[in-house]
Amino acid sequence: MATYRYLNRLGIISWVFATMEAEKRQRSAMSNASSTTVTLSKKNADPITLTDAAIAKVAELIAAEGVDEVLALRVAVKPGGCSGFNYDMFFDSEFASDDIVKDFANVKVVVDPSSAELLTGATLDYNDGLQGAGFHITNPNATRTCGCGNSFS
Repeated sequence: MATYRYLNRLGIISWVFATMEAEKRQRSAMSNASSTTVTLSKKNADPITLTDAAIAKVAELIAAEGVDEVLALRVAVKPGGCSGFNYDMFFDSEFASDDIVKDFANVKVVVDPSSAELLTGATLDYNDGLQGAGFHITNPNATRTCGCGNSFS
């Protein structure tokens, strides 16, 4: 009994009982709660756009592949790199049912749903200048990029 009085003076017993009552009320409220399904994001029909220069270069590269199957440029975002994410671009002939497929003047571009969220509003451009040729993605969702230009967060 002396231990109970000592703990009660410190307020520990009252705190334990108050905590137990709060948990009991929370469990009771949760058992009466109904569930609702919420869609957190929608399928973006235009996750990325291509400039005329990028369309021309991609069409040229696909033609150079010389294959009979339909090829599309797959633009993806993968974890990694200096800043957290890397862009990945390659030709693909297989599409998943949830892929977003967009045509740009007979050039197909494919983006998976998780990459689409990170690419929304982005533009793919191609530049052939004195400093070198290559594709460049301008992404308004990127808060930070590294010096290589391939990594962002």
